[in-house]
Amino acid sequence: MTVPAQSDNTRGALFDPVFGAGDLAPLLSDRAWIAALLDVEVAITRAAEKHGRATAADVTAVAAAAGELTRELDPAELGRLSAAGGNPVIPLVKILRERAQAPAAAVHVGATSQDVLDTALMLLAHKAGRLVVAELRGAAEATARLARRHRDTPMVARTLGQQALPTTFGALAATWLVALDDATASLDRALVSLPAQYGGAAGTLAAVHPDGLAFADTLADLLGLARPLVPWHTARTPVTGLAVALGVAAGAVAKPATDVVLMAATELGEVSEDAPGGSSAMPHKRNPVAAITARAAARRVPGLVATALASTDHEFARAAGAWHAEWETLTDLLRLTGGAAHQLSVSLTGLHVHADALTRNLELTGGAILAEKVAAALSEHTDSAREIVTAAARAGTPLDRDPGIVEHLGADRVRALLDPTRYLGHAGDLVDRALAHHDTTADRPLGGQA
Repeated sequence: MTVPAQSDNTRGALFDPVFGAGDLAPLLSDRAWIAALLDVEVAITRAAEKHGRATAADVTAVAAAAGELTRELDPAELGRLSAAGGNPVIPLVKILRERAQAPAAAVHVGATSQDVLDTALMLLAHKAGRLVVAELRGAAEATARLARRHRDTPMVARTLGQQALPTTFGALAATWLVALDDATASLDRALVSLPAQYGGAAGTLAAVHPDGLAFADTLADLLGLARPLVPWHTARTPVTGLAVALGVAAGAVAKPATDVVLMAATELGEVSEDAPGGSSAMPHKRNPVAAITARAAARRVPGLVATALASTDHEFARAAGAWHAEWETLTDLLRLTGGAAHQLSVSLTGLHVHADALTRNLELTGGAILAEKVAAALSEHTDSAREIVTAAARAGTPLDRDPGIVEHLGADRVRALLDPTRYLGHAGDLVDRALAHHDTTADRPLGGQA
């Protein structure tokens, strides 16, 4: 078969850089798919040689042909040839056999199309996943620096959209940090456990009996993947486990991205990105573009996780449709989660925290956010403490000027009670604990890293 000239493979070229997936795109492209599929086919022939089912000459011929096809094969043409059989492995094996001029029995030995495609997907996920982990670690490092620098920078905590009590920016960043560290560790565990797939036509390894189990282990070892306990053609926990880990990671990214977007609003002005984006129409705009695009990418992830989970009902020994639904779903999950993490890292690495704005907003209620503390002190003098403080707060009366409060506590004591820096609880301790945990995990090599 004549191999057509390479076409322009531009899937995602317009939007991947916008959503932070520029570095991930080559690892998840159509050409990367072809390379992974061919890597699996070469590994199958190598495994066959190790188990006496192919020769060293067969391995050389298949590897050389695969190398040529990786460079030359047109993804668009392979896609057109794939339509009839419903997956690209069928025409790819035919092309590989013709190009290698090796015995037919030395190519695709004992395998079915799903073996090759599932294993290629695990290879893509393992390689791209390492970059996603690196992006998450970068975001976590930027968060740790913010938490450390602003451990004691006071700001107002907000609950249900309203000002609540004093906290510190460091304490807020610490919550981001713990979630990012947890998500990174979970994703790493999922990557380490990604297995090869090898079961043959019906998952019984009949074509390579009695070597089937050892053959499957050899294939996994050659590709650097986990050994499968049994073929998982219709038991899709490797796919769903990775999808869920990516969903958790995207959520860990979305949380700080959302906070940054809100805190950068003109009315709050508490943070700004190092290189804020502009507007095509409004010169005054300072959009937190990195946080916005991180949030946008992360928002698309839950639906894809749901697709992966909804596709677990693989019937009998091979699924009709549920299997096919996973391929692009998983690669899109990797692309979006990694892109979101990259954009969050960009946002937080250059984030400016405006302490003056934090102080201004902390004082916005005239001390009402410390009504809890004032009510506790006043309760030592009257059983109506809560009612008195509540009435003053709702009337907008500064608590250090309310007659019912000052009468019992005196203005000076009330003002001391209203000092937000004296009601931060364990904010600093929480930052220290989060940073200590981060430092421990950051120094530990992750299993998903090469």
